[in-house]
Amino acid sequence: NSRGTASLLKDSISFTEVSASGLFEGHDLLRRGFTSVKNELLPSHPLELTEKNFQLNQDKTNFATLRNIQGIHAPLKLQMEFRAVKQVQRLPFLHSSNMAMDILRGNDECIGFEDILNDPSQSEIMGEPHMMMEHKLGLL
Repeated sequence: NSRGTASLLKDSISFTEVSASGLFEGHDLLRRGFTSVKNELLPSHPLELTEKNFQLNQDKTNFATLRNIQGIHAPLKLQMEFRAVKQVQRLPFLHSSNMAMDILRGNDECIGFEDILNDPSQSEIMGEPHMMMEHKLGLL
């Protein structure tokens, strides 16, 4: 059953999918944070979209290079490994470091901006575990 496995593999859910929307529902400040007009606008700089898609573009370039050097089997094998690593995760309400993905991409020896200034344990947004598991299992 491909639909059942696809619903089990979802990484995270947004709060708008979980909350009940009605006529009298207000903005939930504790769960969604302050509203920002900046988030709803188009990118302010032409390089912003390129930076958002940097990892995807880098993977495409690496796969094309691998295909030219080693043949079609190398990028296919690497893509299968990426898919296998993406499927193995923690529960949806727990942060996953995706260490195996970093090892496959070669980022395990690099210290980046997100390693220092993006500590998920200090995040202010934490979902309700029961609601997130029920949504992941398709019970909601």
